Amino acid sequence: MSHIALPVPPRKRIALVAHDHKKKDLMEWAKFNRNLLIQHELCATGTTGTLLEKVLGIEVLKLQSGPLGGDQQIGAKIAEGVIDFILFFWDPLEPQPHDPDVKALLRLAVVWNVPVACNRASADFMISSPLMSSSYERTLPDFDAHLNRFEEGMDEKTETTSAVDKP
Repeated sequence: MSHIALPVPPRKRIALVAHDHKKKDLMEWAKFNRNLLIQHELCATGTTGTLLEKVLGIEVLKLQSGPLGGDQQIGAKIAEGVIDFILFFWDPLEPQPHDPDVKALLRLAVVWNVPVACNRASADFMISSPLMSSSYERTLPDFDAHLNRFEEGMDEKTETTSAVDKP
């Protein structure tokens, strides 16, 4: 599979998500890293976004609550190419009613090669990387072969059907 490059500017588009039992961790982390975070464009799921606005003192694009579709909204933004980095403090010890949405979000991040920090340690490493404040070329799989996988077969089927239909 070939790859294509997607330029990521120095000002990243960051999605922030935290399950209820991890919101306190994310708020503490965000407060500590405020000066770095405010240099980027932030969006978040419902309550997390409201809490971040209070902690950071800046406007955050607030989507729906995770269980009400916020995780899927972020997933859609990943597929559209408008999310560069995800901070998702998820709770592995607490069952989530929207677990399929959580898995779908993480799956899309992997499919589209979007970096994901799932805890404070990975978030610390990623936010302090020189790549956070510089341009970067994220490589994406070229999905043309997948998207066009039926075209050749459809052309052949159409030609076969046309030949059979002709006297």
